[in-house]
Amino acid sequence: MRKAATVAAIALTVAACAPSKLAYGKVRSALIDAGLSDSNASCMAERMTDRLSIGQLQRLQSLQAPKRGLADYVATVKRLGDAELLGVTTSAAALCASGLAPERKR
Repeated sequence: MRKAATVAAIALTVAACAPSKLAYGKVRSALIDAGLSDSNASCMAERMTDRLSIGQLQRLQSLQAPKRGLADYVATVKRLGDAELLGVTTSAAALCASGLAPERKR
């Protein structure tokens, strides 16, 4: 029981220090599941996890649906009605798809 409590405490500490880094894998997977390419998903997840709240990222995770392209994904995000979420998603999509995002050049 003490070991489980210790592990939980460590996990919470790490999560508090770097929530965006922990969310990166989930966001990337959700973007791939939504039909984006591996390279666009990786690039966009990097940008989005640094700019969106955990709640907003969870809303994006709920968008898993049949495979679709980048434009369809952005249109689906628009229907969520969150202007900040749409702005970050749109800018990440544009920068990553064009190759202008620094994350894309790694």
